[in-house]
Amino acid sequence: MEKLSVSQIISKINNEESFSAVAEDYSFTLKIDQYVPYVCAAVHDGHQFRKELWNKCLHTEYERWYEEDPKTKKMVENHPIILAGRDSRFEYDLNRDPENAIYEDAWGKKLWKEPLTNSEKEKSLNKHHNFYKVVDALIAKLEQKFGVVVVYDMHSYNWQRWEREVPVFNIGISNVDQKRFDETIKIWRKSLEEIKLPNNIKTSAKINDVFKGNGYFLKHITHKFDNTLVLATEVSKIYCNELEEIIFPEVVDTIQKELSVRLKDHALEFYNKHKNN
Repeated sequence: MEKLSVSQIISKINNEESFSAVAEDYSFTLKIDQYVPYVCAAVHDGHQFRKELWNKCLHTEYERWYEEDPKTKKMVENHPIILAGRDSRFEYDLNRDPENAIYEDAWGKKLWKEPLTNSEKEKSLNKHHNFYKVVDALIAKLEQKFGVVVVYDMHSYNWQRWEREVPVFNIGISNVDQKRFDETIKIWRKSLEEIKLPNNIKTSAKINDVFKGNGYFLKHITHKFDNTLVLATEVSKIYCNELEEIIFPEVVDTIQKELSVRLKDHALEFYNKHKNN
């Protein structure tokens, strides 16, 4: 893996080079083994939290981990194009627009002991801005090369806070073209539901059940690119003990192995169906 500036990363994308890089400020990673018409993204995978903010933050390390999406990058790491955040959403949230990316409170609890300075905010928002410069360059290149693109926007969520039964997998589609991509969405849901998990975990997959697909990452790409479908795909945290911060590697590995085949097959089906439309 190389450490590259944003301009160097974009240059490599424009030249269709294969590479594996971390941004020079370590805020995100991008791996491109091969240029293909699909991308896997894990914008909330990161846990880094800038040291100058530690003493200002009222949330504990565990409280931050609880609301992040650990191992979502791991679940899709076998695919050719992987884009992942490395910073915690508690510093700035890549799945919110710039005006709301820095929290004042988080999940009902005030976040900062004292307000952040303009300089502190600017450092975080600059990382947010640079991430989306790379997103735009990547999707533009893929649309130019292939005509259509599908992005698997991977997230996880805490199922134990719900007072009803919730699905293992949730696909949020409120902000995508449901008429155009209806069949593709239904095939993805069905494929996720067929995944067999260890530890007697019963798999279920629903559409717009717990989350509707209202994240900024999905909206940004959807509004800017006419021929890219973003599938906001949530995995409930059945792969860890969310109350004790323990990851179950056998469950993570199973999801990764299943997605290594199912996601690739689904992306190929999507491309073959929509490439000439």
